Amino acid sequence: MLLDIAALPETQRLVAVGEQGVILYSDDGGDSWLRARTPVRVLLTAVSFPSARLGWAVGHDGVILHSEDGGASWQTQASGTELTRLQLEGVQQAITAPYPAEEADLHAALLDEWRYQRDGFAEALEQQAMPTLLDVQFLDIRHGFALGAYGALFVTDDGGQHWRSIGHRLPNPDQLHLNALLASRSGRLLIAGEAGLLLASDDQGRHWRALESPYQGSFFALAEADRLYLLGLRGHLFGSADGERWQPLPLDTAATLNGALSSAGRLYLLGQGGALLQQQGERFQPLPLPQRRSFSAGLALDAQRLLLVGEQGISHINLAGVTP
Repeated sequence: MLLDIAALPETQRLVAVGEQGVILYSDDGGDSWLRARTPVRVLLTAVSFPSARLGWAVGHDGVILHSEDGGASWQTQASGTELTRLQLEGVQQAITAPYPAEEADLHAALLDEWRYQRDGFAEALEQQAMPTLLDVQFLDIRHGFALGAYGALFVTDDGGQHWRSIGHRLPNPDQLHLNALLASRSGRLLIAGEAGLLLASDDQGRHWRALESPYQGSFFALAEADRLYLLGLRGHLFGSADGERWQPLPLDTAATLNGALSSAGRLYLLGQGGALLQQQGERFQPLPLPQRRSFSAGLALDAQRLLLVGEQGISHINLAGVTP
């Protein structure tokens, strides 16, 4: 099982990540693959390459991996309880930090929430619990985010040499899971999560605000093509011009949507049960495929060929031979 795939900028290289710490890379459009050297055997959930050589991958057990050679080899930047300790330290600092007098009411309202989180992180650390990371996005080679279950959000400003926990600063009092982060072309950052959670930042992640959600079920992916798209549970799809107001888009499927990719000006939706839907104007048409195993992510090799990853590993889809 592979969960994510990335095309490295300015190269032909592709990198895919998945279960048992497996990372594969290809230099020939996915026809052949080599296995990278990795120091872990946990499920890896996401990968991000802001440059041709520097990349990051995240996964279970608080794992953050870093590559400096285009994904051929990887080193551990964080693992185990390191991130749990950062969560505890971050919320402790928030509790004790001085606040301006004009923010006293806001600070007082947050203190109870932070103290509750502090106790939870302290217990998690005592029990050797580790965050589960579900997505990673680097805006450039220095600035990146890793996010995941129970409201975990970590940020780095120095290429991962140091990470800070900022999940406690989100308007997410129930510590809902954070499933996906998108850096839109406008510069706005969007986070989609559990139970309709939708967050936005307009200052590169320094401050976050909650958006009015169009759906109370979970969202699993964000995408941008002709507009912004929000993908979720049981075939729920929403579109927005600016990320503020979302409109439902009807689909002829109830399959949960896991990801999307753009090719030749057309968006493709990927989901459970082998779901692959092709944008046709304002609608999305299901493409019949022989396999029924789920897709997690993908990319376009050209206008006619897609490369998808999921439960069946790597799947090559020739669109010329598939009609709605």
